[in-house]
Amino acid sequence: MNVVMLSPGFPLEMAYFTRALAQTGARVIGVGDQPVGALPEQARSSLAHYEHVSLADEQAVLAALRGLSQHVRIDQVECLWEPYMVLAARIRENLGLPGMTVEQTLPFRDKELMKQVLDAAGIRTPRHASTSTIAGIYAAAEQIGYPLIIKPIAGAGSADTYRIGSPAELESVLPMIGHVEVVSVEEFIEAEEFTYDTVCGAGEIRYENVSWYRPRPLQARSHEWISPQTIALRDLDRPELADGIQMGRQVISALGFTAGFTHMEWYRKADGEVVFGEIGARPPGARTVDLMNYACDADLFAIWAQAVITGQTETVQRPYNAVSIFKRARGSGHITHVEGLDRLMAEYANSVCVLDLLPIGAHRRDWRATLISDGMIILRDPDLDRLVMIADRFGRELQLYAS
Repeated sequence: MNVVMLSPGFPLEMAYFTRALAQTGARVIGVGDQPVGALPEQARSSLAHYEHVSLADEQAVLAALRGLSQHVRIDQVECLWEPYMVLAARIRENLGLPGMTVEQTLPFRDKELMKQVLDAAGIRTPRHASTSTIAGIYAAAEQIGYPLIIKPIAGAGSADTYRIGSPAELESVLPMIGHVEVVSVEEFIEAEEFTYDTVCGAGEIRYENVSWYRPRPLQARSHEWISPQTIALRDLDRPELADGIQMGRQVISALGFTAGFTHMEWYRKADGEVVFGEIGARPPGARTVDLMNYACDADLFAIWAQAVITGQTETVQRPYNAVSIFKRARGSGHITHVEGLDRLMAEYANSVCVLDLLPIGAHRRDWRATLISDGMIILRDPDLDRLVMIADRFGRELQLYAS
């Protein structure tokens, strides 16, 4: 089988998905912006062929693959990087290949269209509207009421996302979103925030994950001192997760998703009501696939590849809860020293799976631009309460300093 992989080496996690495709026995044809010499080794060594072409130039990509298809049969197209999923769908349609069409892909990229589809399926979404004008934003805010959220209809994560509590706050935020062509204006849901992640194959959900954000991402992006956590939960039978998981399954069905990774976010209010947030036809970012691997003692890169190539996957157990903790240095400039690490490692080294902090002398990253910030730690433990306690200690006591 010959499989086209769009952007096989960027972002970095794509190299591991590319390698996993090759390990199924597929011949992987890479198409991407990077020169072949710039590809990560995991990707470069896994490719049978590579087309170096600008992914932003749809016609150039289609022309390159039409030419290639005159010499090599292309069986399938995969893309896990959100900006080019519609391009992947256009390639399928252009070459007459199976998989998601443009029409099926668009609700995963357009947050307003996404919610319209789910509204029609009877799934509880925040009250919402989309607009490309200032007047439209004011009209939507008046209709929906405060507090509300403004974010790009095609964004990922919490970039360019703002909680608005009043007309005065709305006025102050408008200059900061002027570069966004179309925004989604929606009801702000006061609740805890979770994910529902799946790997699907042959029309069936083959793997499920629920992660718990501590605190919710919008709050974490608003305060530099916070060390955000994502916890991949061991026990999906917990009663408080049941309605969210059921809603997630309904979302997958309503959107007609049949093969690949999905990453959904949802809310659980204090009264127990669950509300849909958004979904992408991609894996979660910020090394959360690594987090899920440590929770399961499994290889989700390989499980995804099995699902999209064969429709089947191996059975996955979940022996641990696992948490990623993202650290932000105090100060600006270059990392000068770290405090608290030796003490924490002396007590909890057996729980530490990943310790990836910027080295002394490295320049701080922009914490607003990347969740990983100045480093991350992954911990795991079968007991959730113990894991939360350890994670909170790493959040409080491990400190990086910069000047």
